[in-house]
Amino acid sequence: MELNIGKKLRSLRQKNNLTQKELADRCELSKGFISQLESNQTSPSLSTLEDILTTLGSSFHEFFSDDQVDNPVCRKEDVFVKETEDGVTIHWLIANAQKKDMEPIMVTLEPGAQTEMDLPHMGEEFGHVLSGAVTLVLGEKSYRVRKGDSFSYKPSLQHCLRNTGKTPAVVIWVSTPPNF
Repeated sequence: MELNIGKKLRSLRQKNNLTQKELADRCELSKGFISQLESNQTSPSLSTLEDILTTLGSSFHEFFSDDQVDNPVCRKEDVFVKETEDGVTIHWLIANAQKKDMEPIMVTLEPGAQTEMDLPHMGEEFGHVLSGAVTLVLGEKSYRVRKGDSFSYKPSLQHCLRNTGKTPAVVIWVSTPPNF
């Protein structure tokens, strides 16, 4: 994906409610040069771009970052769903979770189903059982977690969730860093 520097500069200038002339004056440049930059007819030197970005309250890192301001709301049609043949359904609850610091999912386990055994890794995990009951397996130990109960642990041991009950279980499960 190619970066359109001119378009991005124009957008940043407009967000700062500056005209091309006002930006040019503040950076000791000509209005024509700013116009040529915004239409991608010329390219600035690094020092000139740094002056412009400083004037616009930005930095190289922010300007060239791939991180875009995400909409804080994730609609149900944006949720990715994975259904396995062994009775596990995973709903990723936010878009682009792999690019975030945490990864919240909703797991539905049919009776007798279990999530894949996850190997030890860095981070933390949290879960809350919305319905049914599950068995949390941490290494050699197992813990029964019922509707309304939560769990939290550092995943330094192999771990998974099992539904040994007779009804489906639904769990909100959050991993940091993203792991699912």
